[in-house]
This record gives sequence, C-alpha cells and structure tokens, in this order.
Amino acid sequence: MLKPIIEFCASNMHHGTDKLMKKLEANPDYEVIEYGCLGNCGECYLVPFGMVDGQIVAAETIEELETKLMDEIEEQQALREALDRIIDDM
Repeated sequence: MLKPIIEFCASNMHHGTDKLMKKLEANPDYEVIEYGCLGNCGECYLVPFGMVDGQIVAAETIEELETKLMDEIEEQQALREALDRIIDDM
C-alpha cells in the first residue's frame, strides 16, 4: 500500500505546524513534505493547515489539525480499499 503524502507549507509554520510536521516525519508510515508555498495563502495566514494526498485539511488548532489529518488519511485509505475491491470483483 502507498504511504499517504502529508504536505505542509513553510509559510504556515507560525501556527505551530512545524512541530506537527516533525512528529509526523518520525512515523515511517507517512511521507511528509514541506514546501515553500502550497498556494493556499488566504487560509495559510489564518489557520493551521496541511494537505493529505492533495486534499486540504485545515483546523483552528494544531491538535485539531492532527486529528483531522489522521481522519483524512483513514478516509482516503478506506476509499482506496473499496475501489480495489470493486476492481478485483470485475
């Protein structure tokens, strides 16, 4: 199974996403990438956010962002597994 790709914006680190990024980098089940900009400037300025396989995930706090990122990873994995089952049944 492919590792989820979790992306963070360097310009969003003032919200504390740098600490969350380092925590997630320590987990070998995730591919964590930091970019200078993810093109989400309005939200980037206002709240902590990240991306999971291209899907923007934002929250009011770092703790909430971590929970939402994990939820998004689970949802995407469940979707991939369901699609794999459908393809296998064809």
